[in-house]
Amino acid sequence: MAHFIGKAALLALSMISVSAYASHWSYEGEGSPEHWGELDDAYKACQSGKNQSPINIDATAKAHISPLVTRYIDGPVTLTNNGHTIQAAEDAQTRDSITLDNQTWTLQQFHFHAPAENAIHGKKSAMEMHLVHKNANGALVVVAVMFDKGAANAELDKLWGVMPGQAEQSAKLDTHLNLNKLLPKDKTYWRFSGSLTTPPCSEGVTWIVLKHPMTLSDAQLEKFTHTMHHDNNRPVQSLNGRVVVE
Repeated sequence: MAHFIGKAALLALSMISVSAYASHWSYEGEGSPEHWGELDDAYKACQSGKNQSPINIDATAKAHISPLVTRYIDGPVTLTNNGHTIQAAEDAQTRDSITLDNQTWTLQQFHFHAPAENAIHGKKSAMEMHLVHKNANGALVVVAVMFDKGAANAELDKLWGVMPGQAEQSAKLDTHLNLNKLLPKDKTYWRFSGSLTTPPCSEGVTWIVLKHPMTLSDAQLEKFTHTMHHDNNRPVQSLNGRVVVE
């Protein structure tokens, strides 16, 4: 099972990065989320999958879950506007990683959605950051961080300062980004099994949604939404019996 998930997840990651392949899916019109499963056989899970993301986190179960340990040292090297999101990519030799379930998961990339995709008791934050990590078997963990409107985030300005204004453009980050300043100090979280939130919607992804939000200013949110030209969040999906633990 892990081998299958690994292959699917690796394919999904490559498809996220090479958006030209999936240019016909979008967040509006004929290519909008409710049609993703009809656009390509590879996207069938978007329609028929039973463990899809994002979700509304409401009822939860208490469990003895392992703490999330982050080791973010290097930071991203490039920032890309792929037409669907703004995505920051790591160097192939990155040391940025997390420890979860006594395993090391290496950070592959992180990106943003506005409004947020996952809801908390029916409410969505202004923006959500997804940090995508992979282990040695190719399985994925996505760490989600919420951003509410409030004080500006200085570290976010380092990204926004080089944000490409047009789709299919990339820019190099000329200043070191401290990823730790994009995460809350308190890393308690909700956990559930889900999927990628973009085609091909591959399942078998472990989701870690941090409970404590960060903030961004109105101007920072406006710059992102103006660059995207539209909301880039998938609607919440049915739990289908899944349990969210904390």
